[in-house]
Amino acid sequence: MATQVCHARVIAALAGCTALVLSVTGTASARADAHARSSSRDLGRQVLAANDGWASYGTGTTGGSAADAAHVYTVTDWAGFKAALAAGGTAPKIIKVKGVIDAVAEGCDAFAAPGYDFDAYLAAYAPETWGLDTDLSAEPDDSPEGLRRASAAAQDTAIKANIPANTTIVGIGKNAGFKGVSLQIKAVDNVIIRNLAFESPIDCFPQWDPTDGTNGNWNSEYDTAVVYGSTHVWLDHNTFTDGSHPDSAAPTYFGMLYQQHDGELDIVRGADYVTASWNVFTEHDKTILIGNSDSESTAVGDRGHLKVTFHHNEFSNLVERAPRVRFGQVDSYNNHFVADDAFSYSFGIGKESQLVAQHNAFTLPTGVSAAKVLKRWSVAPLTADHNYVNGRLTDLIAVHNAEIPAETLESGAGWTPTLRTKVDPAKAVPRIVDCGAGAGRLG
Repeated sequence: MATQVCHARVIAALAGCTALVLSVTGTASARADAHARSSSRDLGRQVLAANDGWASYGTGTTGGSAADAAHVYTVTDWAGFKAALAAGGTAPKIIKVKGVIDAVAEGCDAFAAPGYDFDAYLAAYAPETWGLDTDLSAEPDDSPEGLRRASAAAQDTAIKANIPANTTIVGIGKNAGFKGVSLQIKAVDNVIIRNLAFESPIDCFPQWDPTDGTNGNWNSEYDTAVVYGSTHVWLDHNTFTDGSHPDSAAPTYFGMLYQQHDGELDIVRGADYVTASWNVFTEHDKTILIGNSDSESTAVGDRGHLKVTFHHNEFSNLVERAPRVRFGQVDSYNNHFVADDAFSYSFGIGKESQLVAQHNAFTLPTGVSAAKVLKRWSVAPLTADHNYVNGRLTDLIAVHNAEIPAETLESGAGWTPTLRTKVDPAKAVPRIVDCGAGAGRLG
């Protein structure tokens, strides 16, 4: 799990977060508590404050804060967590997580179908044997691919957890979280997830697709959290990381990375009114996807939805998608983006997206241009102003267009965010966010 102390780079530069943030706004934790939310000291009873991003729109987001005593659960293992989710239907419930819950504690072999053998899979579908023109969809159930499918289905059933409406899930203390879990927030309303550290699930059985790209590719499943067709969801003070299974440690087969991760947070299929605040997203490739397809069949359900706010999050050592946006009105302000040499882009500008990115701070290494912060996938205007790169006010659109003229971006998202609490000066954002974001800071 990610460390829960102020980052070393900030300590070295600023001689301690506590003194710094006190001088700016009081302690980071005090700001976060005030921002949140509610006079109750019980995290499970706290609700999203008025005007705190899109999740505060309309009925607001209260999760399970109204739960009676019979619907408050403390869980310490995966079976207990799933039982708590299933109990009580949609009555308000609070689930308190103690310690780290591991959904794959027995290892990947526990999901393998009888007869599945990875070496046999590699031998059967090696490009020199199978070629690169035919996918594996027609392979029978008793083939290596069929046995992989059966194994993958067993893992799918085991590690996914469906979150019901009117639910609050909170970590208790500084070391609460999940490993190998995929939270499914699907077709429900009013969910709160706070103070939890997530180690991204690994796909134990990625599929080889010979027809994906020029050389074929390994494709994986399982996002850490999926908001699918749901409304009023608040994710706050969580940490998302690849943890003990970074892509850098993954092997290659058939000349391609054996990819075992998907996204950290996907918001798709007409989901709406989501606020992600004070989270850490770190050490990952395909981080956040808003809207999962350009297809017209999907667009019908996404147009007019996918309203999401990101504020006071840290996005560090990521490759891409922080986030990648299709459709929707996305407000990103007061976030800190810290890149390393693997950086590809932060904001992906997709089909009919309406992104507003303001008052953010970017820390880029030597040799990485500010032009890479924005990536155009489709023509869609955006608003990007009052952003700082390495301590300097930078016009991200102008820099992008000057260095990448073949992918010109247009300014002006066509809407103005109003659901914001206090907006901090972008220059202060690294100091505030690095010392206040992430799991383990609320209780």
